[in-house]
Amino acid sequence: MQMNHNLRRAPAYNEFSRVLDPSVYEPLPGDWLIGITDIVDSTGAIHNGRYEDVNFAGASAIAAIGNAWGKFDFPFVFRGDGAAFALPPEGQEMATTALRQLAAFVKARFGLDLRAGLLTVDSIRQGGQDVRIARYAASKDATYAMFSGGGLKWAERQLKEGLHQLDPATDGAEPDLTGLACEWRPFARRHGQILSLLAEPTETVRPERFVALAREVIAVFDEGPRHAHPLPDRMGLPKDPRVTLEPERWAGVAANSDFRKYDDGLRLTVDCTVEQIDRVEAMLTRAREQGEVKFGLHRQSHALMTCLVPSAEPDAHLHFLDGMDGGYAKAAEMMEPQKRAAGVAA
Repeated sequence: MQMNHNLRRAPAYNEFSRVLDPSVYEPLPGDWLIGITDIVDSTGAIHNGRYEDVNFAGASAIAAIGNAWGKFDFPFVFRGDGAAFALPPEGQEMATTALRQLAAFVKARFGLDLRAGLLTVDSIRQGGQDVRIARYAASKDATYAMFSGGGLKWAERQLKEGLHQLDPATDGAEPDLTGLACEWRPFARRHGQILSLLAEPTETVRPERFVALAREVIAVFDEGPRHAHPLPDRMGLPKDPRVTLEPERWAGVAANSDFRKYDDGLRLTVDCTVEQIDRVEAMLTRAREQGEVKFGLHRQSHALMTCLVPSAEPDAHLHFLDGMDGGYAKAAEMMEPQKRAAGVAA
């Protein structure tokens, strides 16, 4: 995945710890657009066993925008029950149409309400936040965008307050979701628990302190096999029993997955021991008591994967991971009382 303008020349870091450093992030141009989507009451839908529908709908904006744009050369991030992305200004009409179609499609197909909104980076900066981008090379074929600056969190709050929201389309046209699929059965824990973890810096913490804390968290999970990767090293169970993959192709699927990312904070889906979780929770609890971090975590038995295989670039396949029993949505729910206590709208 490449980016336009000066962002295309930005290096792609293959060590995740590098993208925890604020100095490697570059600001987006002010006239660029930020798109945000999320499922209303995703935790309720997940409680009713609809975790696959929520994840598919959450990832659908990435597929819809990429297919309408004709390429996947824009920054984006999967957030479990939604997504965020950035586009140059010439993509506004296309993105508006695609998101409106998507909101209508998700309601008709799944009975879920998808909030979708667009706003400019300049408007986010006027709100006191920023959007900066770095690139993380998960493998030689898959590069993911990482976001910092607080702008995505601010934009999401705006959307939830009813601002910048797009109305669903009424003409019956459907978005192009070619390449988006949930082809694998849930992946069972192998080392203890599948952990979904969100950790965000408070507004008062020094950036270097949060970087140090995030690296301490990553170091705990790096003690486990394959950095606590939630996918097995051998092929998982496909929904279609006729599907088989050579070992090297399955290794590529695992390598191209987004189990670790930075999205205005640390966002992880990992397979780890109970002892590792307890250590990290204690570490983050101490930091929260010192006013340095807000965090949420959720333990479950399985991970889920939603796959995106761009038709024009099949080698650049991308695999979005979340926990099966609530995942990021449940972790975010745990953070809401902390945000309210800090005077921030959840």
